[in-house]
Amino acid sequence: MSLLPNTEAEKQSRPSGPLAVDAVSLAPGDDITAVEDEDYIDGFSWKTVIGALFIGFIMMPGSIYLGLIAGQGMGPAAEWVTIILFMEIARRSYQTLKKQEIYLLYYIGAALTSAAGGVALSGGPFAGLIWNSYVVHTPIAQALGITAGIPTWVSPAPNSPALLERTFFHWDWLPAIGLLMFGQLFGRMTSWGLGYALFRITSDIERLPFPLAPIAAEGATALAESSAQKEGWRWRIFSIGAMMGVGWGSLYVLLPSVTGLIFSQPITLVSIPFIDYTQNTQKILPAALTGIGTDPGQILIGFLLPFAVVVGMFVASFGCHIVANPFLQKAGILKNWVSGTDMLQSQLVNSIDFWLSFGIGTSVVVAIIGIASVTRALMKASSQKQEGVAAPQLSVPKGRGDIPVWISLALFAVGTTAYIIMCHALVPMFPLWMLIFFGFVWTPIFSYINARMAGLAGQSVSIPYVREASFMLSHYSGVEIWFAPIPLADHGGMAQHFKTVELTRTKFSSIIKAEALMLPIMLGCSLLFWSFIWKLSPIPAAQYPFAAKFWPVNAQSSALWMTANRSGGDNFLLRSINPTFIGYGAGAAVLAYGATIAGGLPVLFFYGLVSGTHVLPAYALPQFIGAMLGRYYFQKRYGVENWKAFTPVLVAGYYCGMGLIGMAAVALALLSKSVSRLPF
Repeated sequence: MSLLPNTEAEKQSRPSGPLAVDAVSLAPGDDITAVEDEDYIDGFSWKTVIGALFIGFIMMPGSIYLGLIAGQGMGPAAEWVTIILFMEIARRSYQTLKKQEIYLLYYIGAALTSAAGGVALSGGPFAGLIWNSYVVHTPIAQALGITAGIPTWVSPAPNSPALLERTFFHWDWLPAIGLLMFGQLFGRMTSWGLGYALFRITSDIERLPFPLAPIAAEGATALAESSAQKEGWRWRIFSIGAMMGVGWGSLYVLLPSVTGLIFSQPITLVSIPFIDYTQNTQKILPAALTGIGTDPGQILIGFLLPFAVVVGMFVASFGCHIVANPFLQKAGILKNWVSGTDMLQSQLVNSIDFWLSFGIGTSVVVAIIGIASVTRALMKASSQKQEGVAAPQLSVPKGRGDIPVWISLALFAVGTTAYIIMCHALVPMFPLWMLIFFGFVWTPIFSYINARMAGLAGQSVSIPYVREASFMLSHYSGVEIWFAPIPLADHGGMAQHFKTVELTRTKFSSIIKAEALMLPIMLGCSLLFWSFIWKLSPIPAAQYPFAAKFWPVNAQSSALWMTANRSGGDNFLLRSINPTFIGYGAGAAVLAYGATIAGGLPVLFFYGLVSGTHVLPAYALPQFIGAMLGRYYFQKRYGVENWKAFTPVLVAGYYCGMGLIGMAAVALALLSKSVSRLPF
């Protein structure tokens, strides 16, 4: 299991990337109900197999390298480039791609190149082993006594040849790799089993609309139409974005990569991913996090995100981290901040002193609001039933490829039981009743809540730090519990995934085949490319600017969290959680929500405010600039509906161009390092 950064502050310590945003668009006037009479088609074919191999062997190494260099994954690049390439090959072969085939390529591209955690780890599950090994052997982990308590199923010992030689091909890695394989197999069983049952409930019975599900579905439909007809406006907009990405990526990614191969230190014309002015402004604004983001893609994201969310995020980010921090420092609340520290270190100590507790309070209020909305929806449905409104029956559309619900629930039960047994075997002193409660009570309940939230509003809620709080309350002080396979997860998003598959009229069996194909490709390519890149140089290193800047800070935060369940006087993190500050956060969130409602503002503005408390101003500013330009210039010039259709394709093109530059950089780096190792 991978201990990626899991606190809200850690997740927001890098750009809130567009890579989680679907790189497809809804054309004006599209009718998403017209597909209801279409037959379901199996989209799995030889094109899918070749596409998966292409993404695994060509896109994945670029995704790994781009994440280390600039903190970005391939994202839309993997999806769009693969689809475009296959469409062009099919066109020259006088063939077309069905929308079911296009969606499977889109799905595989997103799955194989997705990035996770605040350190932009991509490239499959072996990225987690690299991160775990780095965290547990950092100086702060050694100082806190964490390294000495790390079992072999997390990482080899510090003096192991597996770490000294930087290779996965050593016996000492077998326990950790075995646990990784376990998680990949049984994690899919629990996710797909419970996710499918939730889809049947929320979509087939409750008939929830799932407002975000049609986006990817309509994108696949539009591309399928383009495959059979001449190129339209999408290709023009996509090309503009791609050229922007290629131009900026040449300075942002390619130049540091190439010069790093020639000189001892790479040449960076622009600081990645932001220019830090914290030390320059500390005399006027002590403890303020001042800086400017250097990725123009954040401006494009401002085009894409809801205007109210971006404005709320900007207001909260600047209000909290630039305006409020100096007052908090003068009041003695930010007591650990020291003059001369940079932005990331200042963010870390400020979070420990105040913003961590404040964020817990705001997150609890957001979760209560979300749960309350689900409760109101259930009560409304119940009242309609009492009034005689006929309730939908659990009918299965013909040809969709469904399986009996009891089989999916059995898969979930088997996977969860396996997690409980494995976790209990690895950490036998941890309370067994907690594992059972998380696996069979907490996970199903909150997965259902978030499945309904996705079905109603396209959002999700969470109770913050449940995992961390459970470790504290368990009175188990061992560090290994932080790496154990705890059966605590949220599978509500799978309901929306199944809805998207349904809207593309793709048989569910196609996705099962795609998953069976992806698993060995993902594991094999992840092992191959992470082994090769790790062998070339240590990670992080100066050759990887983003990793060199963000990994140490995130590792410090992760190491501090690992002390939260300790008893005695050395529990530094537990002492930093202040109930008074939690109350301040909850009160501020309640007031903000009330003011938003009373002022007639969109509710999304409130969610933007809450998110902004965790976002660096360096990232909030360019997104705000993009939102203002989009709202008050481009929408007036091109029309609201046209601009909404343009922006996802423009963003996809930009990050596709950046991704292609990342692929060029990794190709040059790998070739250079490989040649330099030859004995002649």
